[in-house]
Amino acid sequence: MAGAPEEEVWDSGLQSERTRLAWVRSAVALATGGLGAAGVALRHALPAPAVVVFTLAALCGGVLLTRTRARFRRTQAALHGGRPLDNGVDALLAWLGTLCVVAGAVAFVWSRGF
Repeated sequence: MAGAPEEEVWDSGLQSERTRLAWVRSAVALATGGLGAAGVALRHALPAPAVVVFTLAALCGGVLLTRTRARFRRTQAALHGGRPLDNGVDALLAWLGTLCVVAGAVAFVWSRGF
């Protein structure tokens, strides 16, 4: 018999689902933001590095989005099996995408002389 609700370490899937949705939101923000920023950079003739890093951010977001299902399944299996979670590659992609957005923003500001 299961313990009282306050004694349970995790619920039967809702925490993983909320985490999955957070990853999806982050991935979509990186992908669409990166594509949009790359388009703006191209239209306003920003330096090529700005376009490249914005495109790389979009690519990171796209890869994260495609990995969502596999990450969710690994998380569920780890929680049910009592194993530690490992999202190192996904976290690295998210950080890389975020750093690319920052680098693109710096290139944009620098090219406009602000």
